[in-house]
Amino acid sequence: MERYTAEQIQVITFGEHVRARPAMYFRVGKGSPELPTEVLQQVVWDALHHGDGAHGQISVEIESDLSFTVEDDQRRTADEQGRPLPGFFDSLLDKGRWAPAAAAALSVRTVVEVWLDGRGYRQELAGATPVGAWEEFGTFRLSGTRTTFHLDPSYCGPDEAIAWSLLPDELHGYECDALPSPVTIPIRDLRAETENSAGE
Repeated sequence: MERYTAEQIQVITFGEHVRARPAMYFRVGKGSPELPTEVLQQVVWDALHHGDGAHGQISVEIESDLSFTVEDDQRRTADEQGRPLPGFFDSLLDKGRWAPAAAAALSVRTVVEVWLDGRGYRQELAGATPVGAWEEFGTFRLSGTRTTFHLDPSYCGPDEAIAWSLLPDELHGYECDALPSPVTIPIRDLRAETENSAGE
């Protein structure tokens, strides 16, 4: 029987694992032309489905072939001072939501905004690692998260791009039948300067 030694064990970071095996997170591997769309789809699925099984209100904006923003109404867990609890790598990325963290790992820049009871928190990331501390600002929003991802063009490849269409059956599973879902999901594709909605 072959035995492993401590020298043979390699410890890698979360970001390194996502980049080495993206299919474990996004169903397709590096080099697939579908990768940017699959990243978007997983982030949208995560935003739409709340932890209690309910469906939330979300919106999607596609800025370029490799950049997109997803906004949702999920409430972030707060500490005793009403501030968001630190997430992945002490960032604003919620520890309970792996898809945005994995998408950030494939991005050169990610901007996260979290709203909690009239207070906003903003942070920029390089990959999934914070560039700096959170910035606080005032907002009228009670709860939610808005995250913008700029996927790494050197990782995705020159011929890969986000497809604008996301069909309802791609965003739901069999367990979703028991709970109502928004009729449409607003998807604004700035590349074409047109608005489309999944399910319309």
